[in-house]
Amino acid sequence: MTDPSPQNRQKMLFVDRTDHRQPRADLWPSVIIPREDIDAEIERLAALPRPATGRRRSLIVHPRSEQPGLGLAPGIQVSLDVLLPGEETTPIRHNSSQVSFCIRGAGSAVIDGNEFDYDRYDVVCTPSMATYVHRNETTDISVRLTYSNAALLEKLNVHFVEENPPEGMAVAGEAAVERADALEALFDDYFQVTEAGAWLMSYERLVDPPMQESKALHWPWRAVQENLDKLMALGSKYRGRRLYLLYNPASGRTNGTTHNFFATMCVRPANIVDIPHRHTAAAINYFFEGSGYSVVGGRTLEWKAGDLMLSAPGWAVHHHASKDEAVYELTIQDSPLHLAMDSLLWQENLRTPPRLLGSHRGFGTNRGEVS
Repeated sequence: MTDPSPQNRQKMLFVDRTDHRQPRADLWPSVIIPREDIDAEIERLAALPRPATGRRRSLIVHPRSEQPGLGLAPGIQVSLDVLLPGEETTPIRHNSSQVSFCIRGAGSAVIDGNEFDYDRYDVVCTPSMATYVHRNETTDISVRLTYSNAALLEKLNVHFVEENPPEGMAVAGEAAVERADALEALFDDYFQVTEAGAWLMSYERLVDPPMQESKALHWPWRAVQENLDKLMALGSKYRGRRLYLLYNPASGRTNGTTHNFFATMCVRPANIVDIPHRHTAAAINYFFEGSGYSVVGGRTLEWKAGDLMLSAPGWAVHHHASKDEAVYELTIQDSPLHLAMDSLLWQENLRTPPRLLGSHRGFGTNRGEVS
């Protein structure tokens, strides 16, 4: 039995913040993981004995990151995943969601019973609590970059991971749905109580919110590139970024690929320099064709095809530029999370004040004038 004596009780801590001024944010510096280092780690993983789970994986971790929740950005975990020919991972599920990007070879993902064959530069999203395996039935090594919100959930101490889960998820049967409909008919489960717009909601609706199915989705690079290349026609006077969001309709107004991240594919024609801007969302770029440079927080960093970069720590002023050839890149950004939290500040032009996207009016471009 625990001793209830006062000396063994946890003391309540108070931190005085009277007239406190928020200190300037200590932003993580931008970092580049060069292609050569990634290739060397791929070869190291490939040389290991076959693991019991089939998952040959290394986390790509920022030097400032600490446990719990190792990430390349504070809330974004990035891993390098390798499958040798003929290998398959064991089933797993977790309450973190993932964006997988194939950077070498090909493979397939079986997610809640649905199979997706992917090739190089294809993107697959795996929703939360979906059971999945990855297979490599080709003759080459299959390599993926996997982006996850596991780092954030680990910091919150709520990352649930289940190896070899039972088949299927518990779903409400017809009888349960009928009971819920009958209960809803007995009373209003949410209703307005003030003219200004304050409402009350019952516990019954609180623990059974409206469902929005989140599916596993696959974006083949060939289909994305076909549309992306059309943006090359936008001339040098275009004020915007030539990209497409890999949009998952389940994310709704938060414009996500998952509920936590968006993935965008961007093309930069040769010798294009972006306007400096910033946002509270962090961004990670993988450049898979071309070369260029970025200016982040006043530092200039040069990159090439095959490099991975924490390209925009949250709220750091940054811009990117291509050199003498076109650039293709995948960007992962936690904007949907910030939109859901009502914290997505965005400053498209440093000469104008930032705006709170999602709650305030956003920004426009001049695409109609240059198309």
